[in-house]
Parts: sequence; C-alpha cells; structure tokens
Amino acid sequence: MSTGDPLLDRARAWQAADPDPVTASELGGLIAAAEAEDRTALAELADAFDGDLEFGTAGLRGRLGPGPNRMNRVVVGRAAAGLGAYLDRQGLGGGRVIIGFDARHNSEVFAADSAELLAGAGFEVLLAPGPVPTPVVAWGIGAADCVAGIVVTASHNPPADNGYKVYLGDGSQIVPPADAEIAAQIAAVGDLGALPRSEDWAHWGPEILTGYIDRAAELGDRAAGSSLRWVYTAMHGVGSAVVRQVVARAGIPAPIEVAAQAEPDPDFPTVSFPNPEEPGAIDLAIATAVRAAEADAEPVDLVVANDPDADRCAVAIPTADGWRMLTGNELGWLLAEDFLARGVQGAYACSIVSSILLSQMAADHGQRFVPTLTGFKWIGRVPGLAFGYEEAIGYCCDPQHVPDKDGITALSTILAIAAEAKAAGTSFGSRLDRLAMRYGRHLTDQLSVRVEDLSIIAEAMSRLRAQPPSTLCDRPVEVTDLLSGSDRLPPTDGVLLEGDGVRAVVRPSGTEPKLKAYLEVWSAPPAEGSSGSGVDPELSVRLTRLRADMTTALGL
Repeated sequence: MSTGDPLLDRARAWQAADPDPVTASELGGLIAAAEAEDRTALAELADAFDGDLEFGTAGLRGRLGPGPNRMNRVVVGRAAAGLGAYLDRQGLGGGRVIIGFDARHNSEVFAADSAELLAGAGFEVLLAPGPVPTPVVAWGIGAADCVAGIVVTASHNPPADNGYKVYLGDGSQIVPPADAEIAAQIAAVGDLGALPRSEDWAHWGPEILTGYIDRAAELGDRAAGSSLRWVYTAMHGVGSAVVRQVVARAGIPAPIEVAAQAEPDPDFPTVSFPNPEEPGAIDLAIATAVRAAEADAEPVDLVVANDPDADRCAVAIPTADGWRMLTGNELGWLLAEDFLARGVQGAYACSIVSSILLSQMAADHGQRFVPTLTGFKWIGRVPGLAFGYEEAIGYCCDPQHVPDKDGITALSTILAIAAEAKAAGTSFGSRLDRLAMRYGRHLTDQLSVRVEDLSIIAEAMSRLRAQPPSTLCDRPVEVTDLLSGSDRLPPTDGVLLEGDGVRAVVRPSGTEPKLKAYLEVWSAPPAEGSSGSGVDPELSVRLTRLRADMTTALGL
C-alpha cells in the first residue's frame, strides 16, 4: 500500500501523538501489516479510524485499542478536556469533580489522565484511591458537593472493552442536550499534548466510602441477627470489598462467597460475558450454593450477584425444580412491594420496556407511577422518586442519595426482605405468588438480535412501522410509534404494541448493536379461594407464541 494512502496517513499521525507506548506499538504493528497488504490489518485499521467513538448519554464505551473509534488515552483525554470546557461554559469552572474507576484494563490510567487534565484546567479533583463500585462515585457527587463525576468503567461489557461514564452535579447521568453540548466541546479540543496538566489533585478521603457504606447498611439493618444463608458473587468485579463491609455494618450474616470470582480480574476468566443476566454467568454461584447446602445439611436461601462495577444486582432462588434466576422485572416487583408495604411515599418509576405491573402496584397503594425512557439517566431524574427500576437488573433504592442504579443498596434491601420472609416462615421467592394472587400472573421475556450491519436494525424498524401486526397471539393490538412522543414520554426510537394480556416494545439497543423486543403477557387475578401459585401453562404458551409472532413481524 502506498505511503500516501489516507488511512495509513491518519494512522501514522495518531501513532506519533499517542502518549501510550502500548497502543502506539500495537498501531505500529497494524500499520506494518497493512503496508504488506494484510487484509485483517487493513480491516482493523479501517474500523479503528472510521469516525470517532461517539460520546452520548452513556458517555463513551468501546473496545480498547488505538484510533479514534477505540477506547484509549487520546480519546479519554479529549473527553476529559471537553467535559472541562463544557463545565466552564456552564459557569462551573474551578468546581469540584470526583473521579472513580473499576478494575478493568487501563481504567486507572484513564482516570489519572482525566484527573491531570481537569486539574490543569483549574478544577478541584478528587480521585478514588483505588478501584471502586460505580454507585460510590454517584454517592460522592452529593456527599462532596461536586459539579460533576466521572467513572471509568465498561460495567458488564466483555473484557476487551472499557468506558467513560459522566454525571453532572445532580448525581444523575447526563441527558440531552448536555450530551451533545459535551460532544461539541470534545470535538473542539485541539492538540491534546498542548493542554495543561497538573498533579494538583487529591485522593478522596475515607469519609466518602464510609458514608456510603453506613447508608447502604441502614437499608439492610432489618436483617440484623437473622439466620439468612446466602451466596454472593462479584463477577470478578469491584463489589466484594464494599459488600463485605456493608453486611458487617448492618449485622447481616456474611455471605458464602464464590471464591473464584470474589476479587477483581480484568480478564473475567470464569465467564464468557461478565453480566449476571447472561446464560451461565451465575453457574458457579449456584454450584457454590448447592455445595454449601450439601456440606452443612442446611439450605441456602438465595444467591445474589453484582455485575463488575456493582451498579446492577441479580438474584437466584431455590425451587422444587432447582435454582432459578429471577428476571429483572420479578426482582423489581419484589423490591417495589417492599417499599409500598412500608408506606414509602413518592413516585414509583420504571422504563417503558419494563413490566406494566409496577403501575398497578403503585395505583393500588395510592402512589404516583411514572413511565420513563430506557436508562437511569431518566429514571433518576423523576421528581420525588421513591423507587425506580429497569428490567436490565438495575434498581434505585436510595434515590435521595444515589439517583442512579445501585447494585449494593439493592443487595442490602434484598437481604432485608429475604430475612423478614425467612423469619415469617416463607421465602423470598414465594412473595411472587402473593403478587400473582393480587394482580394476576405476569411473564416477561426478551427477543434480542445482535447484528454486524446496523442497517439491518434500521430496516427492521422501518418494516415494523410500515406494516405492524394487527394482532399478537390472535388478540387485537394497538400500535404506538414512540417516535411521536406523548404527554408522558419524549420521542424515542421505539414501537409499542399492546392488547388484552399481551404487550411488546421494540427498540434498538442504546449501547450494543442489537435490536430488542421486550415481551410481556399476563392473566387476570385468580378466583377467590384458588392458590394462584405455580406456573400458568396457558400463559407460558402465550409468551412463546408472542415471541414467534414478533420474530415474524420483525422479519428476523
């Protein structure tokens, strides 16, 4: 390939300016291979330099590596500089910014670069002294009176990824128009090497973490002194150290930990995808629970899992047929029921792709229900929020202090509910039957299609809008194009189909190259005197039929 090739010229210029010897060396190897006409290297270079990694409401997230379409020190440095410029334009120059990071590859380096650039821009920077859960940073924004917060994390993404999450001074993730305004400032950053840097920043003091732990422990102190037996996995992430302190402070029995997953490991060696929702991800935790029950001849009450940055939480329960992972909606219902039963006043919120059951529960208790767009950047901003959740195992149990999803305060609340259920001679999972008796049984599922070509998603959405089905499961449905917005929701790229006992919401994923359909079917409450427990075969059949109908409707 000629030396005048524009792609190679961009790659060489990037290599010359790259402050990271690792990615500079990696890029040099790709350039050399591309010059020798290596097709794989050419494709990798084309992808790495095909535009910029987009800064949006989720901040940045992408694969580690050289180039503007990857996560690296250049891209992160520009993001930090752009954020600083945005804060200056908002009249917040010189304010305090808190920065945290997880244990992924390069997270600490990206956090340190951000601290130096923001300190060089005149901000007072508090940097975490080590890897921390994302919710601790969200807590620290309010606790330390910060104008913004940054967490370097890719949450539950694969090991090759990293990310950059931005919060503003209200403790919530950024939403439009702030995302576009920050992106514009990032695009305007000139020569990164010419920007001032400073080491005049500080590690935050122990009061940030101690304050968070104390508050999280308060939410679980109803479980103090209980006989609860539970298994915990941090999924190779940063949750273990904080969870241990929270449960000790609350007086909750210590967990049986999954030893192989207890400490941070950026390679996530025991899971192919470090997300508790993924099939097989909590197999080790369930196996640990089975062994513990057999060894001690005493059952384990539940398994609790955090994702790697501990902002999400999942639960598995024992059943007559073995262990079962609760869906994100089921866990959301159980948490909401606890808040409502304790008379917690305020708004109860969930994203539009989550179950409709929360709206019925809130109304039944005289509380306001608020539907939101997908993501805690919307849920956390609901005025007067008492509790919020989304089906992707995200729960906000302490909105006054952490207006974001928080897997540790969720864990603490879950343990309190489980301990109270055990003391009453029931179980955590049996409360789902109680809800079914009162509101009817709801089943949810998700149809998710990963694509290489994003045009496939756009074509499927266009096809659905042009020719939506008039029935699902032989039941008439109303079709609402969510792009039009409503009095309760701003416009979003999605389609809602809803009828008697059947519902589907279709939308492109905001963080992955996936098209998703969120499915729900439900039945009326059982007749008085019936048990209402167990699986409803007709409802299970209807859910299977709904999945097939939506697959056909999307042309997949």
